[in-house]
Amino acid sequence: MAPKILVTNDDGVYSTGLKAAFDSVSDLGEVTISAPAVQQSGVGRSISIFEPLRITKTNSGGIPAYSVGGTPTDAVILGIFTILKELPDLVLSGFNIGENISTDTITTSGTIGGALEAASYGVPAIAASMQVLDEGQKFDDPRNYHRERFEVGIKVVNRVARNILKYGMPENVDLLNINIPYHAEEDTPLEITRLARKIFKTDVEERRDPRGRPYYWIAGDLIREEEEGTDVHAIMQKGHVSITPISLDSTARIDFSEIERYL
Repeated sequence: MAPKILVTNDDGVYSTGLKAAFDSVSDLGEVTISAPAVQQSGVGRSISIFEPLRITKTNSGGIPAYSVGGTPTDAVILGIFTILKELPDLVLSGFNIGENISTDTITTSGTIGGALEAASYGVPAIAASMQVLDEGQKFDDPRNYHRERFEVGIKVVNRVARNILKYGMPENVDLLNINIPYHAEEDTPLEITRLARKIFKTDVEERRDPRGRPYYWIAGDLIREEEEGTDVHAIMQKGHVSITPISLDSTARIDFSEIERYL
């Protein structure tokens, strides 16, 4: 039987990145799309537990899809337990419009959150994201993002997904986080990386509404220089494709006796 592949994202079911994700694995098995109905960036692995969820049949770039009125995690849960009614052989979350690198995005990205949800059931998972040069593009209508920007990413993800289906995930790896630089070409090097500590210099802007009351925007500039071997260094300084192996187990790798003095 052909492998069953579930595709999701956090930019919404009508994003051009979702269609590109479908194209990257369409020749590898039976592909089902289950994605949020609307933009869900920044929701991490949040789950809807206080409101009902609805599924609507639609299409994404001409491809049949299921639109879920919830988060990427919701879309993966319903995709597995309601739509497929079985565990898929692979879950692909992406392509996100905007890079997802460093610990900042691992804990906040809806793209990665959906992939982590799949990984929690033992399903091999890939999160795929495209770097943008203009941060505003992360917040523009994802239906209008340029299709040609995904061509290299489609080939990279196809190669990685094909090998995961053939060999399985490496031991202790639950998710491969793939980031494609904006100017990636056919011969752009692929680099296995670790997470940088941060990608954002967090700032808070205080403004005043017409009545003089304060309100706030969480903002901040990107960090573009980091240590060699990190995903930030690979994308921002070298222009390499970054592939970071991620584990669900966040337990610190230390001698537990180090904690005993705090008890």
